[in-house]
Amino acid sequence: MNEAVKIEDCPEDIDALWAGDGSHLPEWFVSALRVPREEGYVEIEGAKAHYFRWGDRAKPKVLMTHGFLSHARCFSFIAPFLAEDYDVVAFDLAGMGDSEMRGHADPLARGREFGEIAEALGLFADGHKPTIIAHSFGSGAALTAVTQSPDTFSGIVVCDLMVMRPALLQAYWNLRRASPGSGDPDKAKSRYPSYDAARSRYVLSPPQPVGEPFLLDYMAFHSLRRDGEGWTWKFSPEVFRRSNRPDEWLTIGERLVNAPGRKAIVHGEESQLFNRDSVAYVRELGGGAIPIIAVPQARHHLMLDQPLAFVTALRSLLRLWEAPT
Repeated sequence: MNEAVKIEDCPEDIDALWAGDGSHLPEWFVSALRVPREEGYVEIEGAKAHYFRWGDRAKPKVLMTHGFLSHARCFSFIAPFLAEDYDVVAFDLAGMGDSEMRGHADPLARGREFGEIAEALGLFADGHKPTIIAHSFGSGAALTAVTQSPDTFSGIVVCDLMVMRPALLQAYWNLRRASPGSGDPDKAKSRYPSYDAARSRYVLSPPQPVGEPFLLDYMAFHSLRRDGEGWTWKFSPEVFRRSNRPDEWLTIGERLVNAPGRKAIVHGEESQLFNRDSVAYVRELGGGAIPIIAVPQARHHLMLDQPLAFVTALRSLLRLWEAPT
């Protein structure tokens, strides 16, 4: 692993390019993007891994990542609210966002990514144990990470991971709805003549309206890249080259409850993938001590529906874990 390569004095700040003068955006969002941050890459196994970093290096560590085919910018307007009290890193999973693909996309490799990026950025220095905050597919990978290395991380906040009773999950799949980590590898090869044409093909999975539409535009903008005179997706076709076996998701509840260390769950109160029955199911599996917070008026992509309520939930959990026992 090489030392981090920082992006400084970038001639084209693409957040600023997207936001313009910010007059059409809410003040909380503009202020969040103005919080000082470091952006850069670390080289891991010959591939570049992209990250953002906020806060004081001497403070407790928080490591954040995103869902399938998404990118770290889903936390770029969330992490700044943690920056006063924590050293926060948000990173792109391999083959997604601005991270190059490396190795394989199987679950074990996904789990190792957390330790790799944390080690490369010095998050383990002086005995620190980062707390993981991960969304959806990233939460499943994070469960693998803490299971692989139970003494490495201080805890995990699971954000709207798909957890259903097996019978309900089978019924969900019978409606031809996809599981996290599935999709069409040919989509990554699609080319569009204009940004507007590409933007029209950007959809969430599972499909949903969002409470803050400008955030959907923000996520879409950073999911695309120029390709000659056209536009294409940033993610690599290699991210689909994984088993994605049904039992990985049919047993996710047990994996969650049995994962070592501290755990908490934050979910959208109106989520299709983690609902009231999911709460009961986790409790029945033995997860009675796991804090579970429902964000009102939020669906699966809760940071796009109720970002400030989501921030409040995360800050509350982190503070709770800091309190003396």
